[in-house]
Amino acid sequence: MVTLRSATTNDLPHLRQWDNDPDVLASDPNDDWNWDEEITRTPSWRHQLIIEADEHPVGFIQIINAVEEETHYWGEQAPGTYAIDIWIGVASARRRGIGSMAMKMAIEKCFQDLGATRIVIDPLISNDKAIAFYRRFGFRDVEFRTFGEDECLVMELRKDGRANEGAGDL
Repeated sequence: MVTLRSATTNDLPHLRQWDNDPDVLASDPNDDWNWDEEITRTPSWRHQLIIEADEHPVGFIQIINAVEEETHYWGEQAPGTYAIDIWIGVASARRRGIGSMAMKMAIEKCFQDLGATRIVIDPLISNDKAIAFYRRFGFRDVEFRTFGEDECLVMELRKDGRANEGAGDL
């Protein structure tokens, strides 16, 4: 059974270990999550969740209100826009459907519980597996964008199912 729960300081050893996993690192090579500080911060615009499979921590999801997020990482966004980060940190838990179940739960949380009208994600352009994963959920390409040192593909999923009018311009 796959569940999501709030991350706590008890999860710090897992988060640090996952941060050093080559596959996780390859999907997010230039970010320092600064877990010791961030895990204790609970801004209203962010939800940090641990993915559990059969009651064992195996991954992480972060859901952010992209309008309210304090660094304005996503730039100007329409109200109702949320962003998701997800990874499976335990290698043996990958390619078993756990990430798919967790992503489905995160999408439902955004649309049903948080009032999102749009979800955005930003996989590295080089991360073909992640891009294919998101497309299976209906995410559509919006634009290529550089975030810091990372060349990313911004993708979106709209609650109403419509495509972004500019999405065909890639």
